[in-house]
Amino acid sequence: MKTLLVLRHAKSGWDDPVARDFDRPLNPKGQRAAVTMGRYLREQGLRFDHVAASPAVRVQETLAQVATGYGAAIAPAWDQKLYLASVGTLLDAIEAFPDSAETVLLSGHNPGLEELVLDLTADSGELRGEVARKFPTAALAELRFTVDRWADAPSAGAELRRFVRPRDLDPSLGPDG
Repeated sequence: MKTLLVLRHAKSGWDDPVARDFDRPLNPKGQRAAVTMGRYLREQGLRFDHVAASPAVRVQETLAQVATGYGAAIAPAWDQKLYLASVGTLLDAIEAFPDSAETVLLSGHNPGLEELVLDLTADSGELRGEVARKFPTAALAELRFTVDRWADAPSAGAELRRFVRPRDLDPSLGPDG
């Protein structure tokens, strides 16, 4: 059994004057949302053996803030291929995860992460419908695979066990009105 935790980066600052999209930092609301998601991971007892992440500044800052809420350091394997990755690239990354890791946290960007979750979960359950409506910043999806090797996960399909948005935990982290 393998578990994939898919975490989209938190809300970034579009008004920050950076030269490259890659360098865009989190805004204050994004920082709060990431800490909140870290607390949620800790409170739910969600542990992970491996972390793979895009090296974009907003993902680095998201994971740093998640670690603050989680109460433990997070040491990701930064992978340039995960920056704005397509579903195909994300599936390749999953197949390459170490089999010694039972649970992997994958953090990156949309639309790739949303498409990945939808691609891997064929059922038409309520949670999947929520993902299809919107996979907002700092949202977390938990997928469970009945496989022993990560290389088999993409073709096996997954059960979507949870989908949590920051606003589900703190309404003030919902969309700006």
